[in-house]
Amino acid sequence: MNVREKLEAELRQLEQELKVDLPRELQRAAAHGDLRENGEYQAARERVRLVGARVSELHQRLAALAAINLDSLPRDRAAYGSTLRVLDLDKDVEATYRLVMPEEADVSKGMISTSSPLGRGFMGKRAGDEIEVQTPQGVRRFEILSLRTIHDDADAS
Repeated sequence: MNVREKLEAELRQLEQELKVDLPRELQRAAAHGDLRENGEYQAARERVRLVGARVSELHQRLAALAAINLDSLPRDRAAYGSTLRVLDLDKDVEATYRLVMPEEADVSKGMISTSSPLGRGFMGKRAGDEIEVQTPQGVRRFEILSLRTIHDDADAS
């Protein structure tokens, strides 16, 4: 399941909760009387607020995903979908990272968000570039050993 499908599935589930389940809960809680001192009613109203905020966020993320024009991504520099083999110059250790959307990020699998400190540092760089990245743990230095863009992966399939 890709990112768009995951977000759409979460959105469907939350819209069901917002339009069907929570109104039912609110109605049931309201039947218990005084709404000012009704904890069940207040909890359901807070859940409506939280779910509504997440639904808005999901709509924005899906719109942002739809706006990504793969043809506009560079073919020779790191961008969304690129895989980079890098050398950590301070630790003399090689690592491979794939630049992904925040929802896909999983550092344990080498998938780093384009909005993370490392992701931002790699964006727009080419194979052979040396970079310094300010991270919460301090400045880290890398050399990009190789780069595969999303276009290289598409051409290979």
